[in-house]
Amino acid sequence: MTVDLITTRDFEARTGKPVRVQPKPKQNKSQETTKMLMHEELSRARIRDLITEQEAQRPWRQARAARRWSRVARWAASRAERYQPPN
Repeated sequence: MTVDLITTRDFEARTGKPVRVQPKPKQNKSQETTKMLMHEELSRARIRDLITEQEAQRPWRQARAARRWSRVARWAASRAERYQPPN
């Protein structure tokens, strides 16, 4: 048994039916991009919410820090008076 090698062009000429590879349709990547952008926008919205909550608490935190530092300053002043050599 022998096999004759023929080209694609000869095969198409004999059968009359072209065997062509059909190109794949272009995949739409806009859905993936849209999903990614949606997740990014949701994360940005969460970050904005956290920032606004932090800004609302800022005066309270500043007042608390001021009380703490005034307490430390009073302690440091009393300690300095205690350990100051007599003149």
